[in-house]
Amino acid sequence: MLTPPFSRRGFVMTSLISGLTLATTAVEAQVIHTDASGLVAGEVQIPAGDGPMPGYRAMPEGQGPFPVILVIEEIFGVHDYIKDICRRLAKAGYCAVAPELYARQGDLSTMTDVKVIVRDVISKTPDAQWIADLDASTAWAVAASNGDASRLATMGWCRGGRGVWLYAAHRRDLKAGVAWYGALGGERTALQPRTADDVAGEINAPILALYGGADTGIPVASAEAARDKARAAGKSVDLVVYPDAPHGFHADYRPSYRREPAEDGWTRALAFFKARGV
Repeated sequence: MLTPPFSRRGFVMTSLISGLTLATTAVEAQVIHTDASGLVAGEVQIPAGDGPMPGYRAMPEGQGPFPVILVIEEIFGVHDYIKDICRRLAKAGYCAVAPELYARQGDLSTMTDVKVIVRDVISKTPDAQWIADLDASTAWAVAASNGDASRLATMGWCRGGRGVWLYAAHRRDLKAGVAWYGALGGERTALQPRTADDVAGEINAPILALYGGADTGIPVASAEAARDKARAAGKSVDLVVYPDAPHGFHADYRPSYRREPAEDGWTRALAFFKARGV
């Protein structure tokens, strides 16, 4: 549950995006398509205190319990790319859950302008709200999806990469996090009072940070500074920088996709989880 001054206002989105986001300048055919054979996969409704929150869940068939990965979306919603990521994780043995964290602030299935999404949805979503929603998703995964509470991790991209840092500072029982090119600085507001860099020294779980050296929005120096702050506080951050990779290099439906760093990062992420007991 949230505490004042944050309040729930009901869900604008009651189901997920069908297909890929409309809000990019160029959308291409997805490079990777993961089928659901051997999986239990599909849209779900996650109890979130103020009503059912739409999300996507993929996990292996069978009794489990399965380690849980909270998948934190980009700013574009839980569309086919995020759903496919859940299925990729499920093929690796995980219960992967991607809640639609912006369902109260706007209908991302109809939005076509990135600037409008940032202004009207992202900037108006309290950090306390989506953190509580991830907690609710974890509880639901354990209670209803054969999830193992003792093996909990998270993975996020872009804005979701920022979320990995903040959630790792919030959740004491988190085992590991993988942040793909998440913003480390940015404006502080009443709704979003701390940056990823602010909490780097407070993380409760090791983080694998995957960043692009050609990312024009996130200087490599800022990623190095966050890593160094975490390490100075006795925390664990493994930073990998792909020199020629731009922002969004894992997004295989956009021109920013770079196959080699995307594949290498994915391999590293799965090994990172395994090495930390997830």
